[in-house]
Amino acid sequence: MSYPFHVDLRFAVSGLLVGLLVGQTGVGGGSLMTPLLMLVFGIHPSTAVGTDLLYASATKSVGTIVHGLSGTVNWRIVRRLASGSLPGTALGLAILSRLDASSVGQMHGISVMLGIMLIITAMSLFFRTRLVAVLGPKLDRVSPRGQMVMTVATGFALGLLVTMTSVGAGALGVTALLLLYPRERLPVIVGTDIAHAVPLTLLAGVGHWWLGSVDFVLLVGLLCGSIPGIIIGSWLATRMPETVLRPILAATLTVVGVKIVF
Repeated sequence: MSYPFHVDLRFAVSGLLVGLLVGQTGVGGGSLMTPLLMLVFGIHPSTAVGTDLLYASATKSVGTIVHGLSGTVNWRIVRRLASGSLPGTALGLAILSRLDASSVGQMHGISVMLGIMLIITAMSLFFRTRLVAVLGPKLDRVSPRGQMVMTVATGFALGLLVTMTSVGAGALGVTALLLLYPRERLPVIVGTDIAHAVPLTLLAGVGHWWLGSVDFVLLVGLLCGSIPGIIIGSWLATRMPETVLRPILAATLTVVGVKIVF
């Protein structure tokens, strides 16, 4: 008896491992999954980005529920970020719609942009503590209105970058929130970043689907692993220190980013 559809165990395991990381740290969705799909499984860059965005949206929706039930989401900050990220996402999709994703030059361009974003993400992880120590007190003195404007601007930048590369919503988002809201607890920062990534990656993912760069068979395989992974990871987020995972993740992203660029 033959079945018209089956889940590739390799994709399910990959989704599980990345889901665990995303749930605990808010980082790893696009930063790890997109290069994993490209380098290990040989997926076309534009398809890897588009599929990963819908994967991230579904995975982080589950993570948002878990964090929401735990009280580790600041919805006011989520609304501020989304008011900037959704227009940024729309701009990114408009740019991509005018490009030829099938061309060799375009494929190389996406790969280089992805590699650069991975290196920037890794640096934000390596130096997050120092950045927060130096800039946090200064930004903490910003007026409430200034804080709101900077949060919306951060959302816009994230929307544009994530739409183009699927990278940045996690590590860059968490770093920016730690700088803008230094008094918030880390679990709340992580939960808020995960919640904000849902509308951002959903809109970007639907846009990529409209552009024809989403593989739904691959998507289902990834979700079979990532949904239980992010449930477990989100539950562990308030019980396990991030200090062990962060340097390992940052080193991995640096190596992968350099490999993609060069």
